[in-house]
Amino acid sequence: MVAPFHLGSLEQAADGAKPPDRPPPVPPVRQDRRKRTRRRVVMALIVVVILVIAAVALVRLEAPTPVAAVTDMMAPTVRAVSSPVVLPWPATGQAAVAVPAVGVDVTSGPETPVPIASLTKMMTAFVILHDHPIGPVQNGPSLTMSQTDVNDFDDDTVEDEANAQVTVGEVLTERQLLEGLLVHSANNFADTLARWDAGSVPAFVAKMNSTAAQLGMDHTHYADPSGFDEESQSTAGDLLKVAGLDMEDPTFAEIVRMSSVTLPVAGTISTYTPWLGFQGVIGVKSGFTTAAGGCDVVAVMRTVDGQPTLVLSAVTGQTGPDVLVVAGYLALNLVDHASTFIEATPLVRAGEVVARVSVAGHTVSATAARTAHVLSWPGVRADQVLVDGNAVVAGAKKGRRIGSVVIALGTQRVVVPVTLRGDLPKPTVLQRLF
Repeated sequence: MVAPFHLGSLEQAADGAKPPDRPPPVPPVRQDRRKRTRRRVVMALIVVVILVIAAVALVRLEAPTPVAAVTDMMAPTVRAVSSPVVLPWPATGQAAVAVPAVGVDVTSGPETPVPIASLTKMMTAFVILHDHPIGPVQNGPSLTMSQTDVNDFDDDTVEDEANAQVTVGEVLTERQLLEGLLVHSANNFADTLARWDAGSVPAFVAKMNSTAAQLGMDHTHYADPSGFDEESQSTAGDLLKVAGLDMEDPTFAEIVRMSSVTLPVAGTISTYTPWLGFQGVIGVKSGFTTAAGGCDVVAVMRTVDGQPTLVLSAVTGQTGPDVLVVAGYLALNLVDHASTFIEATPLVRAGEVVARVSVAGHTVSATAARTAHVLSWPGVRADQVLVDGNAVVAGAKKGRRIGSVVIALGTQRVVVPVTLRGDLPKPTVLQRLF
């Protein structure tokens, strides 16, 4: 049988070239298998992506409700209205006024250290009560009087110093010694307390000066615990720094209100402090020496906007007859006039916007729930700060408390609740997803 003749074969033979190789055709079964594999891989990737997206969405949807951001809208300080303050300063000596509640202390002029006589005993009592505190109904430790204590009394008598008689073996409590010190201004009791507290009078005086430095009494130096030494010097402004702290101690405040005290040997001895109990005077201490002149520190309680308010004044360096009475009158006149400048001022008002609360693109105002009245003095500045409460989350309703405004002025601390003015919306599903 003769093979079929192809023109291409004849041409290849004529050229002498070998026909090119061609890949064998892929069987249809293998092609289908490859396509199915690619489809499976693509499907698997799509499933993985869907599962990842679903997982992320589930996590975001089940995440805790977002916490809102609170932005303080208040100034850090707020100032009371300023107006001129004119006080009846004494024509001689030095004077000062302090109102602890509003953080105010003003002086009659430049401060120059001068002898302060028995006003020194305010620091003596401060150190004793700091080192040996006693409650209002307590008497403290008992001290037995020695010959040294009797010698102090004898020396004070010769020097014509204020004193209270003691005998060897007499037992006096800490409270009784403080009563004699502050009510009758007994110089010998100052020395007795000093030795008991520090071991010696010089050691105690060193503690007095250290304490004065800590209290910022920059113009003060003590030379003895009684003030008889004219080197015990201070200023009216400095004296009110320790007087204000003394009056915070219930024991001290109770003692300086006493017009007299009865002791085992000395008997009943009276106060030298003038005007005690008159026009609200509740203390604190008077003093006189030739070098110091008449001196007095007065404390009165005045009611302002229904609030008992302590007002202090100090007067030093008065001369003439009845110098204690004069010094006391001038000090009382000062506190009477100073009291008229204290008033209740609304620093934060009910409904005032004090913060913004934002979450998920929404912002709601937060306002003061009530008006805060604070005792003030012309021109004083009060600090105010927003203190966050529990975390506020999306969906919180109108009236929800978000925190408090805390206002600080002097010894005053006023807390005003802060609440949402409106509802804080919850984020939508899309917001939670994206």
